[in-house]
Amino acid sequence: MGQKGGRDAREKCDFLLREKQAINVVLRRQTEAEDHKYKVPLRVSIIVVRLLLKTDLPFRGNDESVNSENRGLYIEVLKSIRETSEDIFNNTLENAPKNNQLICPKIQKELVQCFAQEVLLSIRQEIGQDVFALLVDESSDVSKKEQMAIVLRYVDSLGFVKERFIGVVHVKDTSSLTLKNTLNEVLTSNKLSFSQIRGQL
Repeated sequence: MGQKGGRDAREKCDFLLREKQAINVVLRRQTEAEDHKYKVPLRVSIIVVRLLLKTDLPFRGNDESVNSENRGLYIEVLKSIRETSEDIFNNTLENAPKNNQLICPKIQKELVQCFAQEVLLSIRQEIGQDVFALLVDESSDVSKKEQMAIVLRYVDSLGFVKERFIGVVHVKDTSSLTLKNTLNEVLTSNKLSFSQIRGQL
């Protein structure tokens, strides 16, 4: 193979490398665009969930169909926010891919659960290794299932007494052993311990 053959081979190699690079660049651009299309509705949904949780407002409406006048606060607030930006408008509700609208009740519940986990984490961090009192009440829900509400009372680093609701847990019965085991599971899952309890109400 002469000089000309070597030059041709190098040119072909350079061409292939440039082509691969071009494919990588195109794929990266495509991925960034897809990420953007996903992140916009997620970001807006998080804003709506934060607002509704902060103001203790309900999410769902009686009729969430497309033709309904009032589809529930979650969707109505989302519709209002999307009017503020063309980018948000183009990537939310009916303009988002059908599997990425983030409006189904399951998605709404998952977003609320994410917020709940963050709140529980901040409570755990605030308590740290300090002590707390436990407030527990049990009752039946509308389906006659036994449930237990759990509240922690503690003093924060500034000396203020705080009471924080950490959850409602269904229990199979209200025997002391069942309640103790359920409390232990809740405390353990929140990285708290019975040894930190200094009072029970």
